[in-house]
Amino acid sequence: MSKLMQIKDLVQNLVDKGATTVEEIHKAVADMPFDALKKIDPGAGATESAREFHHQTVGGVYNLIRKINQEVGNFAEEILEGVDQTRDDSENY
Repeated sequence: MSKLMQIKDLVQNLVDKGATTVEEIHKAVADMPFDALKKIDPGAGATESAREFHHQTVGGVYNLIRKINQEVGNFAEEILEGVDQTRDDSENY
């Protein structure tokens, strides 16, 4: 594996893990007002429904970020494979 491909994999992995970490923090911060609302009216199912809807929406956004990261990684890999092939071809002349 070329050095460029290793760098691409590293960056892609960091973006993926970063998105997951930010998602977890986002949900934890969002839980604070939901928890406060639940303490005010513990019998209200609306708070839990709102929390669940929020977390599903947030999860969808971060899943999309990870999917875009994967697609960008695939595109970068195709480009880097072309660069490696061009480099190999020029070394054979």
